[in-house]
Amino acid sequence: MPTSLQRTTPRRAKSQERIQTLLSAARRVFSEHGYQRTTTAQIAQAAGVSEATVFTYFPGKRELCIQVIKDWYDEISSELERDVPHLHGVHAKLSHVVRAHLVTLLADGSGMCALVLSEGRAAEPELAQVITDCKRRYTAPLMDCLAEAQAQGQIRADMPLRLLRDLVYGSMEHVLWDAITTMKRPRIDTTAEQLTELIWSALMPKDTSLAALSRFKDEVSEALRHVQPKT
Repeated sequence: MPTSLQRTTPRRAKSQERIQTLLSAARRVFSEHGYQRTTTAQIAQAAGVSEATVFTYFPGKRELCIQVIKDWYDEISSELERDVPHLHGVHAKLSHVVRAHLVTLLADGSGMCALVLSEGRAAEPELAQVITDCKRRYTAPLMDCLAEAQAQGQIRADMPLRLLRDLVYGSMEHVLWDAITTMKRPRIDTTAEQLTELIWSALMPKDTSLAALSRFKDEVSEALRHVQPKT
């Protein structure tokens, strides 16, 4: 005779599968139409279920959108948390973050990019706060690097970290908005390289000799990483 646990486990697995189906469909629909123009009926249709099924698992559209945004940020934040600490030098980390950001938001997730940029400035305070919290985690790998670099005198220390954050991510946000509004995607590799060098020049200490030494140190560290034998 099957136990209660045996009966419950398949039911839970089916519920989790249904939730993931709804979230995948919701991501596609929100990415295509944005938050305001998306309806739960559209999400249900995309998921191949009834609208009533959507409300079985989520109280409403806002909660569904919040979970979609949280899941997406968890994916892209986890990648940076995994990769950035293993890079050597401030310049290498900055370069990686800039390129990854442009690839993520222009190539892989342009629809989610538009959703986050628009809803982050919208009148839905709960949704905007979720995006703010997610961005804080997403930017942490680079900001931790910059904080350490400031303490070691590798980058300018006369500017607060919040302004450095705005410098890095604000410049990229301008590129993203321009791409969204004009429907013209820039060449990602070229744009990433140009933005990295522009930001890097602004981060460098006013003493040009220190700036050159910091860049040289990063380049040597990166070169040594490639030539050192793996154990």
